[in-house]
Amino acid sequence: MPVPSSSAERTLSTTLASNLIDYHRLIDNVADQLAELGWEYPNLFAVRMALEESISNAIRHGNNEDPAKRVHVECRLSPVRFWSKIVDEGAGFNPSAVPDCCAPERLEVPGGRGLALIKAYMTSVEYNECGNCLTMEKRLDVRREAIGDADGEG
Repeated sequence: MPVPSSSAERTLSTTLASNLIDYHRLIDNVADQLAELGWEYPNLFAVRMALEESISNAIRHGNNEDPAKRVHVECRLSPVRFWSKIVDEGAGFNPSAVPDCCAPERLEVPGGRGLALIKAYMTSVEYNECGNCLTMEKRLDVRREAIGDADGEG
């Protein structure tokens, strides 16, 4: 399992097999590291959900669960920022061609909600031109949280 750096800003980098089992340890490790950096449950849940969806999509759809292919994951963690890049070895896809899972005709269609969840939970989401690399980031609004704490909210 990747070892975090010792400073407040941490980097984890690993290469995962294209199976739907091995990556859960990475997600647990990232969540544990963020908790050590002071992240609280709602934001930890958001990061876990986005990592789960992005890595499982890379394995299932990008690499077609091909055991010869890998998923490369890099994460940068700080007290106010989570950043990750997930790269699969597949041909890629066009994210804008994915149907809107919230469209009335798609509400009862199973699957297809992962990209919407990632976009909902992250501050920014970008794909490379090929569509086999996802970069996502979640920034905490430190100013708002400080104001909320000062008001007894938060």
